[in-house]
Amino acid sequence: MHKTSARLLALLSLLQTPRDWSGDDLAERLGITSRTVRRDIDRLRELDYPIKTLKGPAGGYRLEAGTHLPPMLFDDSQAVALAIALQSATAGTNVAEDATRALATLRQVMPPRLRHRIDLLHITAVRPPAADDTPQTDAQVLMDLSRAIHAHEELRFDYTPGPNTSADDVRRVQPHHLITWRHRWYLVAWDLHREDWRTFRADRIHPRTPTGPRFTPRDLPGDTVSTFITSRFRGNDGTTTDWPCQGEVILRLPAADVAPFAQDGIVEELGPRHCRLILGSWSWTGLAAAIGRFDTDIEVIGPPQLAAAFGDLAVRYAHAARTTGPQTGPAR
Repeated sequence: MHKTSARLLALLSLLQTPRDWSGDDLAERLGITSRTVRRDIDRLRELDYPIKTLKGPAGGYRLEAGTHLPPMLFDDSQAVALAIALQSATAGTNVAEDATRALATLRQVMPPRLRHRIDLLHITAVRPPAADDTPQTDAQVLMDLSRAIHAHEELRFDYTPGPNTSADDVRRVQPHHLITWRHRWYLVAWDLHREDWRTFRADRIHPRTPTGPRFTPRDLPGDTVSTFITSRFRGNDGTTTDWPCQGEVILRLPAADVAPFAQDGIVEELGPRHCRLILGSWSWTGLAAAIGRFDTDIEVIGPPQLAAAFGDLAVRYAHAARTTGPQTGPAR
């Protein structure tokens, strides 16, 4: 029975990888027959895992999104990473209480050895003094904005004016990007009334439903969101630093996980599991090292100097990993 349970967990772990699996591939990875794979797939379906059978010459399987959240499998490293993210909560949003409850739920089902590791981990997320008076953005607002952006649907919302602006009517916009800048969330959109690009503080947005018709996205001025945002904020209270080295990468992490640690960088949501990061530093090596601390797959968009810096660091780190020397005591 234990062997079967362990095999089901191993099968589920493979299926949770976002790809299609043929029966032969699964059988080879698990060291079992294709018939056993089919039988184990049926067992997982009985446990409410929505596994889709793919048609074709070879056939295959895919773990689909379900109507409710089934039990999930995390290895030790994933569980610890999730606990760290939950303790850090999400910068600029009001999900701290939900994160605390989620962490308590996660801890409750952990094995004792892993629960002990989590109990030793105490993180206090401290916001910079300048951000202490920043209103928190409702997480549901971010979800509503993201949904309209990905669907390319016009959006109507009430916008609370700032201290130096006059009251406005209902805004009607074509939403394009959701970004973070200096611990605040912003919506970048084409304002249909003013026929111009605008940035809106997300904490001042109150979306109306339903959304409007679909639209074909326009090209941002400056071609990139980095150029557009830095030109809009330069000289305001969000003045940016003219770093001598600035690069752009794609990270395989949600924007909400990257934003709290991006300092004065720009984070653009590209999907639920990846985002664009534009960051600056005083050197290319320092920039590559700063990006590398996110501990995820990195795709360098540019410039070439950043890619070269990653290559130099890779050689240096590989050499350090091979280096062995005589054991010495602590320096006195």
